[in-house]
Amino acid sequence: MRSPIIDTGPEERLDRPLPEAVRQHVVEAAAELIGTLPPEEVPAPLRRIAKFEPRKRAKRAATPIAAQLEGDEEFRTRVVDYVREAHPGFIDAIEAGAPPAAADPVQVAAIAYLVRPAGWTRYVEAARSELERSAAAAEEAAAAQEIAMLREQLTAAKSVRAEEIDKLRGELRDSRTEVAELRRKLHEARQAAKAARERADALAAETAAERSAAAAAEAAAHKEIRKVRGRLAEAEAAAEYARRAAREGRSVDDARLRVLLDALMDAAQGLRRELALPATISRPADTVSAVAPAGPGLLPGRALSEQDPGLFDKLLTLPQVHLIVDGYNVTKTGYGELPLADQRNRLVTRLGGLASQTKAEITCVFDGADLDAPVAITAPRGVRVLFSPPGETADELIGRLVRTEPAGRAVVVVSSDREVADAARRAGARPASSALLLRRLARS
Repeated sequence: MRSPIIDTGPEERLDRPLPEAVRQHVVEAAAELIGTLPPEEVPAPLRRIAKFEPRKRAKRAATPIAAQLEGDEEFRTRVVDYVREAHPGFIDAIEAGAPPAAADPVQVAAIAYLVRPAGWTRYVEAARSELERSAAAAEEAAAAQEIAMLREQLTAAKSVRAEEIDKLRGELRDSRTEVAELRRKLHEARQAAKAARERADALAAETAAERSAAAAAEAAAHKEIRKVRGRLAEAEAAAEYARRAAREGRSVDDARLRVLLDALMDAAQGLRRELALPATISRPADTVSAVAPAGPGLLPGRALSEQDPGLFDKLLTLPQVHLIVDGYNVTKTGYGELPLADQRNRLVTRLGGLASQTKAEITCVFDGADLDAPVAITAPRGVRVLFSPPGETADELIGRLVRTEPAGRAVVVVSSDREVADAARRAGARPASSALLLRRLARS
């Protein structure tokens, strides 16, 4: 049952907005009511917030709720009925103009604003006065507390100042004592400097005498040196005569060796012309079938360990060396956190720099078993990039490349895979670890 609308005569209005505390009580009561109403009975402007929790409605929709209470008398009456169910006697007392003496003025003002009995504005103004008085009292208490704190700070500052003055006086006494000690030491230093100057004068006289003696000894030494140089010139002339005689004896052997070398070179050129061999031929590795990207004999240096940093530099100095690189084994050792495409591009680019520096033949082999389509890689000059064909692993393709090379050619297989290294060694190639190649590339 809805409360009847009380006729208060001429409409009473406030000269100023509701105090914030009163407004908060009113909005909270309306927010609780909205949650209990059927959706169709909620005022249209407030339906959007009806699904919110009461606290959230009161906090985030305080302005539209207050506006609805001010302009919608029916909605305000519903709020009064909702509050009356919780505090029936309290609202009756306010409507009768006799609220309880111990009641909270803010709560009395909030209910009076909703019920609007005759003279309701005086309850609101009384609450405003009480709030202002409480605020002023709080400010006075805060000011008194601040004054007390400042007095304590002043007392502490005076105490610290007195301590600092005593400390400075003590430091002044110590400084005066130190100045007297420094003056005494300065006098002693002046006396010591005077004595040092006298010793220096005596040493200067001794030095002059020693210089005269040294000059005489130097003249005698120069005379002896001239004699030694004469004997040395005679010895060099004799040695030059002996060397000339030795060269004339060797010239016959050198001439014979040169004639033999020229004969071998002429024979090699004649054999090339007879066999019609081209000036440049394809490498044996070019004949190995593999998937290209879109777009071995005894080797010197076997006394070095496979982990020796100097091994790789020695291997790269071999004439016509062929460097075969197990691509993914190297990239996953050095930068396996990158995607496979970035790993391939970084390795191939750095191998291009190594090829330009060493002029070595370089073949980089990747496993092509997981490739769904051809991979576009622009291989630098001097680097051959191969992917193993379907049904074959990169390790098997490396083995075919090693076996294709002629016996006696220097072939180096770079892989930290033990099976690949053992297979390369059995085929006559020299294995090297991926770490050695990565160190060499880091220096390039």
